[in-house]
Amino acid sequence: MKRPFKRALITGIAGSGGSYLAEHIIQHCQGTEVHGILRWHSTTAQNNLANIASQIKTYECDLNDFASVFNVMRRVKPDVIFHLAAYANVRASFDNPNAVLSNNILATSNLFEAIRAAEIDPIIQLCSTSEVYGQVDPKDVPIKEEAPMKPSSPYAVSKVAQDLLGFCYFRSYGMKIIRTRMFAYFNPRRRDLFATSFARQVALIETGKQKELVHGNLDSIRTMIDVRDAMEAYWVATQYCEPGEAYNIGGTTSISVGEFLDLLKKESRSPIPSRVDPALLRPADVTLQIPDTTKFSKMTGWKPKYEFKESVHHLLEYWRERISAGEA
Repeated sequence: MKRPFKRALITGIAGSGGSYLAEHIIQHCQGTEVHGILRWHSTTAQNNLANIASQIKTYECDLNDFASVFNVMRRVKPDVIFHLAAYANVRASFDNPNAVLSNNILATSNLFEAIRAAEIDPIIQLCSTSEVYGQVDPKDVPIKEEAPMKPSSPYAVSKVAQDLLGFCYFRSYGMKIIRTRMFAYFNPRRRDLFATSFARQVALIETGKQKELVHGNLDSIRTMIDVRDAMEAYWVATQYCEPGEAYNIGGTTSISVGEFLDLLKKESRSPIPSRVDPALLRPADVTLQIPDTTKFSKMTGWKPKYEFKESVHHLLEYWRERISAGEA
């Protein structure tokens, strides 16, 4: 049965995913107030939330500070919470593992404890990731939710901990936590994703502001989904999915990183020379990420709306506009 919500709270609302989720709720979910937690002195809030700033309520809050999280929970009393806030750069997590581990795990623990202390009982969507599966055995592809979790990066370890904390708090305290494991997506607002990095560099080269495109491993295979579809899926998950369960969410088009780069080169208005940058190679990579989303589809009836080519065009045009406007 479809669940109605009056007050939604998004952690990391100014981030690349949270801002798209807030836009989706504002545009498509009339009657639901949108509240959000921002990092102290967020540098992305002004740009990512510009179109909806007057329609949402935000709170500066450090998720590593229990008291500030508790105050927000007590003040807002949300009936649905989307926990998206995290340090999410996989490559950077190899250089700063302690920061990523402590932030992502403690922030999630503080959130759950603040919810309990505030004596509220919301539906909670816990944003997990396909990275928890790590380097899968080909026999486990497409990847189902029952596949073993074998994280290959400190970031992935932190997400496994979040994922298991969600299950623990469901079992131990009856909290209504739904774990969603999102596979790769097109997200123009997140520069560290390979697709976004490539599109941005193409736009820079087209305008003469960069000479060549640099990249890491091109052999990895990803199944891509548009961020706008991904955020709609998060909303749908809270309406229909069962607390305590984990659900894979992903697109329908699988492509190697190299094939995607070739596609952008063909779409470019000028030649795009490229080379590998050793600094972009991960010490341990995850090269095969193809999801089985049957469980989520059966539970919700949800399907992606955006075609692959449409998502690629949206991504490239986003960065052409930004570069043309002087944004580097």
